[in-house]
Formats: sequence, C-alpha cells, structure tokens
Amino acid sequence: MRRLPSLNALRAFEAAARHQSFTRAAEELHVSQGAISHQVKLLEAQLGMALFRRAHHGLAITFAGQNYLQVVKAAFDQLALGTERLLQQENAGTLTVSMSPNFVAKWLVHRLGKFVAGQPTIDLRVNATVRHVDFTKEDIDLAVRHGTGSWPDLQVTPLCVEQIFPVCSPALLAGAHALREMADLRHHTLLHDSARDDWPIWLDAAGLADFSPSQTLTFDQSATVIDAAAAGQGVALARSALAAADLQAGRLLRPFALSLPAPFAYYIVCPKPTAMRAKIVAFRSWLLAEAAADARDLAALPRRQPQAASDWPK
Repeated sequence: MRRLPSLNALRAFEAAARHQSFTRAAEELHVSQGAISHQVKLLEAQLGMALFRRAHHGLAITFAGQNYLQVVKAAFDQLALGTERLLQQENAGTLTVSMSPNFVAKWLVHRLGKFVAGQPTIDLRVNATVRHVDFTKEDIDLAVRHGTGSWPDLQVTPLCVEQIFPVCSPALLAGAHALREMADLRHHTLLHDSARDDWPIWLDAAGLADFSPSQTLTFDQSATVIDAAAAGQGVALARSALAAADLQAGRLLRPFALSLPAPFAYYIVCPKPTAMRAKIVAFRSWLLAEAAADARDLAALPRRQPQAASDWPK
C-alpha cells in the first residue's frame, strides 16, 4: 500500500518552496496565505520533520525540504507530462466512428479524402454496422444514426433532414420509352428497397394509388437500389442524403419534382462527457459542413416538372 501525503498539501509545499514564500504560493494557487501555511503544517506533521524555517526576515527551506522538493517536483512534472500525452491522444490519435453500411457507401466514402487532408493527426476508423452501438461497452467515439433523434442519454446533433423522390439514370430519358412524364413510368422497372418500401406512399401522393408498373426489382440495401438506378436498371425511390453524390455527379437525375419528407433523419450522436473533445468536435463540424453543402447543391439542381396525373392517357 502506497504511503502518500495529501495532494493539496504537496501542491502547497511545492509552490511555497519554489517561491520561498507562502504569500506568493497562495497567489499562484488562488487560496489564502493561511491555507498554504495550514497545508504545509499538515505535511510536516505527517512526515515528522520541518520543511521550512520561519524567521522574521522570511521563509527558508530546510535541507530535508530541499531534498523533498526535488522528489515532489519530479513527480509533478511526470504527472503533467503524462496528462498532456493522454490529452493529445484523446484529442488527436484514433477516432472510431460507427455508421450504417448504406451511409458509409453512398455518403461518406467518396468525401473522406477531404477530412483526412484537413486533419492529418487523426487516425479515422469507420465501423460499418446497422446496430446502434453501446458506447459504454464498445470503443466507439461517435456514431451517425438514422431515426427520430430520441436518444436522451447521448449528445444528439441533427445532421440532415431527408426527402424521398424518384431518381433514374439519364439513359432512361432516351429511347422508345423515354421517361419524360409520369405516364412513362409504366414502361420502366420500379426498384424497391426491402427494408422500407416507400413507393406506395409516393404513388399515392402523386394520385397514382392504383398504378401498376411493368416490372419490379427488389434489393435488401438502399445503396444497392441507388446503384441499380444509376446503372439504368430502373427508377428508384431514393432518400436525398444517400442519392446526393450521384445526383451531383450527374449519374442520377430527378425525373419528377414531387418529393415527400422522410419519416427519419440522420443524427450525429456521442456520449455527453466526450462531446467536446477536439477530435470529436472536428469530425462533427466536418460532417455538418458536408451535409450543408449537399443541401445547397441539391437545391440548385434543376428539376423536371411532372405531368399531372389527371392528364395521363387512359
């Protein structure tokens, strides 16, 4: 068992010995002179020896006090160095983030180079999983979650609100069954996401509740649905965040203007005690900046106006 004096007593002694003054030690530690004197007396009593000689002309450190000062100062220096190294590791070093495979594939991967270039001291590690990670049991610093934002035990920051709308390859605008108006949907394959199929909701909002496509194709990942649409395999109903990169690059376009608000959004979450660590703040700020840029870019993209459902040929 370690025999250690009080940390407050050691701090008072080290400051007083360094300054050769209780008054200046009190000013440095923002306490009263009496508090410094009291702590030094407690330390002397515990050690069973005098550390200072008190005289009319001032304060003088004893031989034992001089020797002990070297020990205490070295211990404080080592503690300060270890603390600084720990903080540097926490504020730089490895940053482990958790996101869904769909979000990683369609939103994150193509833009990671910008973050790495701007934060060369951060070793970013991405954990792609559909699970909501348990921060108390897993070595995860931050996560991006898709949901309602109701996680009261975590620091929650809205990342992007989503819209749902049809997307397709520019190739579908040419040929015998070019997709120019809603009536042309009947000639194309509708691409479905088995995790959440929003086509019936969108078709109902478009006044097409009884619409039947010529063919459907279903995938179990949202990213695959978008990739299939970009490859010209049909028309997908996409969420704006996941389709943003393909829309901006021209691999996808929006054939119709009608969009619906998605029931869920993306949120940045992390434990509240670590929310202001420098590396977490840096990554969160970068995510928010990228999402804001996407919103501006998507708003600037031209949208083709659909023909009213009532004008469809019977």
